[in-house]
Amino acid sequence: MQRAKFALPSSVTLLSIACGFGSIVLSVDNAHAGYAADYRLAAALLVLAGIFDALDGFVARATGTSSEFGVQLDSIADVMNFGCAPALLLYCYGFVPMGPADPTLLRAGGIAAFFFVACGALRLARFNVNVGRTDPKYFVGMPITAGAACVASVVVAWPEPPDTSLHGWLVVLLLFLVGSLMVSTIRFPSSKQKKSTALFVVLAINIGLLVWLRAYYFVLFFLLYITGTLALNLAWKQGFRKIPPPVVYED
Repeated sequence: MQRAKFALPSSVTLLSIACGFGSIVLSVDNAHAGYAADYRLAAALLVLAGIFDALDGFVARATGTSSEFGVQLDSIADVMNFGCAPALLLYCYGFVPMGPADPTLLRAGGIAAFFFVACGALRLARFNVNVGRTDPKYFVGMPITAGAACVASVVVAWPEPPDTSLHGWLVVLLLFLVGSLMVSTIRFPSSKQKKSTALFVVLAINIGLLVWLRAYYFVLFFLLYITGTLALNLAWKQGFRKIPPPVVYED
């Protein structure tokens, strides 16, 4: 039992990988059929993969079984679950149905999907080499999990595939925008912020919005998340200090 408990965190990570793989299979199988329910289920599996991704670290800390092997496995899982799976979901959802009528959009969609995957991989590599060398209260660039959730939220809100070229090109723009945010040096707040009463008020408001807006809540959340983060970074450049900026280490 003492040895077996070291397998627990990796088992949770493998459950996360299973969800990401399931999302890929659903996306590919549904590419030409275009069933809205299947696309929404594929996006929901990515959310479930994110939950397991958060749990594996919790299990490792709770059981005292953190290891370098677990760190590497988690990083590899993130590339597939939050890089490849959402990119393929958006490719099958936004571009394959429009391919016969608009081959240019199909090619642009393939490039945009690869750009998203590449940026996600670069984001993870940068995070891995900078552990302990950046302010833990802020991420450098949008986290890959948030990036995946951001693009998947569009499918959750509007599961019917785009039926016009304009909608398809908006999906291309979304993939390029989120990919660029992941490799940027913009500081995104992390969960390690100091807890306060205001934070719990914001959490209560978000729960209320989720109950009210349901599937559309996630699009609104990420729109405000990105806009607010950009505004905060711009305010820091202008000298705003009511919210302390991230600590910059010498190396």
